[in-house]
Amino acid sequence: MKLVIRSIHFLLWLGFLAICGSVLISASVYLYLSPHLPDVVTLKDFKLQTPMRILSSDNKLIAEYGEIRRTPLTFDQVPVPFVQALIAIEDKRFEEHHGVDPIRFTRVTLDVLITGDKEGAGGSTLTQQVARNYFLTQQKTFTRKFTEILLALKMEQELTKAEIFELYINKHFLGYRSYGIQAAATVYYGKDINDLSLAQLAMIAGLHQLPSGANPISYPDRALRRRNTVLDAMLANAYITESEHSLAVAEPIDASYHGNNPDFEAYYLAEMVRAEMLERFGEAAYTDGYSIYTTVNSDLQVAANRGVRKTLLSYSRRHGYSGREEHFNPEGADGREIFKNRLERLNKTPVFGDLIPALVVPGDESTLSFIPKGDDKVYSLTLEEISWARKRISVNERGPEITSSYQVAVPGDLIRLEKTATGWALAQVPEAQGALVALSPTDGSIQAMVGGFDFILNKYNRAVQSSRQPGSNFKPFIYSAAIDAGYTPASIVNDAPIVRADASLEDVWRPKNSGDRYLGPIPMRQALYQSRNLSSIRILDSIGIRYARNYAERFGFKAEELANDMTLVLGSTAMSPLKVATGYAVFANGGYQVEPYFIQRIEDKSGNILFEATPKTVCRGCPEAPSYLEGETDPANENAVAIDITPLALAVDQEASQATAGSTAKKSYAPQVLSPQTAFLMNSMLQDVIQKGTGRAARSELNRSDLAGKTGTTNDAVDAWFTGYNGDYVATAWVGYDSNTSLGNNEFGGKAALPAWLEFMKTALENKPLNSQPQPVGIVQVRIDPATGLLARPGSSGARFEFFKENNVPTEYSNSALTIDFSAEQTLPQTENGAPPASAPVESLF
Repeated sequence: MKLVIRSIHFLLWLGFLAICGSVLISASVYLYLSPHLPDVVTLKDFKLQTPMRILSSDNKLIAEYGEIRRTPLTFDQVPVPFVQALIAIEDKRFEEHHGVDPIRFTRVTLDVLITGDKEGAGGSTLTQQVARNYFLTQQKTFTRKFTEILLALKMEQELTKAEIFELYINKHFLGYRSYGIQAAATVYYGKDINDLSLAQLAMIAGLHQLPSGANPISYPDRALRRRNTVLDAMLANAYITESEHSLAVAEPIDASYHGNNPDFEAYYLAEMVRAEMLERFGEAAYTDGYSIYTTVNSDLQVAANRGVRKTLLSYSRRHGYSGREEHFNPEGADGREIFKNRLERLNKTPVFGDLIPALVVPGDESTLSFIPKGDDKVYSLTLEEISWARKRISVNERGPEITSSYQVAVPGDLIRLEKTATGWALAQVPEAQGALVALSPTDGSIQAMVGGFDFILNKYNRAVQSSRQPGSNFKPFIYSAAIDAGYTPASIVNDAPIVRADASLEDVWRPKNSGDRYLGPIPMRQALYQSRNLSSIRILDSIGIRYARNYAERFGFKAEELANDMTLVLGSTAMSPLKVATGYAVFANGGYQVEPYFIQRIEDKSGNILFEATPKTVCRGCPEAPSYLEGETDPANENAVAIDITPLALAVDQEASQATAGSTAKKSYAPQVLSPQTAFLMNSMLQDVIQKGTGRAARSELNRSDLAGKTGTTNDAVDAWFTGYNGDYVATAWVGYDSNTSLGNNEFGGKAALPAWLEFMKTALENKPLNSQPQPVGIVQVRIDPATGLLARPGSSGARFEFFKENNVPTEYSNSALTIDFSAEQTLPQTENGAPPASAPVESLF
């Protein structure tokens, strides 16, 4: 009996000493580690690496930049079933413990003491895992474990359970570059976390411990087992019912990779935003979670993409087939292996501009047979369907008619296909390039921008970075100067050949009209809508080059950058489509100069607005709006005094012209640079370009009376342009080769570029009411003789009504017999697409 008592005493003393030892060791560890513990309060303001997101004006994703995909959530934004799933599988006593779960900790400690296995230790609460993820390494040591426990205890004192939960769900890596549950929901399901089913939420909850080993894309079977384990834990904790559990367990794994896919393509604009953000914020732009809301509208951008691509594909087909893109040589021991290898190479071939790569397979001479990328079926096109694909010999010459499919492609060739409403169509990646940029004439906001056929294929942004001769697209700026110099739309100008020895051009200059056709004396209105070069040159000669160059500053151009000779009116000064569109915005808005911009606002990851644009906005009749109309000097000759106006830069300078971070947005007014009367007269003449001139293909397509614009084609058809507008949008389209070579015969602005503008405007103006400029005070309409520009006598045949500024109305009556039939000039013969044929008087540089 005494032996038993002594044994009990011994064990009690041993236990007491063990407890004292544990307390002493714990105290020593605490005293040693405590001074070096980080301040957990910093977690309240901890900055998670979050990518930069670029969005459209209608909140659609354009692009995301940054290695880590993360969208932090607050506790209130997390669906309750997910909270329950994570607590059930990771820390079922999370809401009860104070940082460390004593029951779980004791069990794990005994396991370690018995087995000596630290690797299987586990047992960490959510709070401990947050401490480890934010402050510690993943190395498993006793020191790190003690530090983790101490930090967890401190965190529970300083942070709420909701704050700790937020830190946990937003930090964890969950596979495929996704960090946090919102990013995981997007990556695996392409949805918001709140739109997921119970089974899908359980799957994401299970990823926290096994983001690679139980990944539903790489290991669907393991993911299924892990997900069901989470559902079992939810059932055991009474978070879900038996029926909910049964339905969720029966749901298949339907996860698939949803990469960083934008809602629509606007890569050229996204690159401009990225460069701007990098300049503003440095490398932090990629990690600090900025959201940049652009001015681009997703529907308009999609229409612009479609317009440029359709136009370039159509141009490409008109000039023949350049041949297969590549030939996959036989690789393999037999036919089956060769076919398999070819398919593998096909599926690695990227898509460019929505053109799907396809492998040509054996067929017969009457059909072209192929397998598209991502498909396992064989499709065929008839000879009639590929009849356009005659061999391209040069830009103006094609090979013989197609009589066999083998003239186009043979088995093993890689070709390109366009998806149509009825199936497939043979296509090719165009060698020519195009651009389109659209602005709001009210404030200069960029509504859509396309810089080429495909950004992935070529990142050069031709809408902004290129400088090309605009040809006759520049003429309206000179005609506007002429209106303010005393010309009227009825002024008679001679359309006849000119021969001039010009020292500045170092040669005898013989400018020509297209087709070398001349009409003699014609009204200035007709000279513009039929784009007559020789009439335009005489107008510039009359008002003077110096005056015209200075006047062009009203449209945002710099006088010193413009040609200082007669080629100015023919558009010999290279400029970007954005500059041209910005200039035309002055006509579209009734005479105000706006500045283009593309960033509406910048927000930090908490939604605080760091920057908001305050663009110069048109405000007709506002006394606060600046005006450059006072003190104008009408030019009498080359020595006329230049109008003193300050050029407004076209470059997007967000800092200089818009509000800075934290400031109150102030109203900014666009300066008035044309009188309402001049703007109205120019708009009236430019409307005739579409109603009966070189851009009249737009009339039948859109059937609107509020459209105005101008074509442009440079010498030898190197550049083709169309700029058009109404009161809602102004857009410029350009087509040409980067190599500055000819687009070929019969390619001009009304044929090569106008279709892209039309495709865009169809969407932009759908269901929109007419938006025309009102006739301002000071404009009158009288009946005139178009042969002389004077008042028509009563009963005169061929007389027309014309608009005039009230101080420029003719006072004399015409004595002309009206022998010229001007009505015939209004309806020039048309080709199939509505544009004038090559022999018709259309514009060219010389």
